[in-house]
Amino acid sequence: MFTLLSGVFTSKSVQLGDMSPLISTDTVRAKIRDEYLRDSTVTVVLVGAETWQRKHVDWEISSSIRSTKLSTRSGLLGIILPTHPSFAQPTYDPGIVPPRLVDNQRCGFAHVYHWTSDASAVRGYIQAAFDRRFLVQPDNSYPHFLNNRSATRWC
Repeated sequence: MFTLLSGVFTSKSVQLGDMSPLISTDTVRAKIRDEYLRDSTVTVVLVGAETWQRKHVDWEISSSIRSTKLSTRSGLLGIILPTHPSFAQPTYDPGIVPPRLVDNQRCGFAHVYHWTSDASAVRGYIQAAFDRRFLVQPDNSYPHFLNNRSATRWC
């Protein structure tokens, strides 16, 4: 179990059951950006062992790093959770981290950190992502997930 660092960030993520399975993928992506993430300034991806497999995680990252008529792009950062096999390792295994996050870390738009309960450190991560959001062009070129993935790794 992880505790939310009070006053550091607010969850805006899509929860199970929030989106009807009957609406189109494009509509879901638009709703994510324009309804859920509209007033967000930084997207924090909490990376567990299976996070990379989830289509909605991919769509939230993709939606948050693009600007629309209703909102500007958000900064992006990842936090490797203690449940992830790469936690506390000098480097993370990119094959088990969301590919769009990996691409954005590689181009310098996002940074990836290990979990900490130090609120001051997390505030610093968020501020740095906020500051980078218009200084570095994000990479949104990875093909969107159509479904959840079931493989052991994406690359």
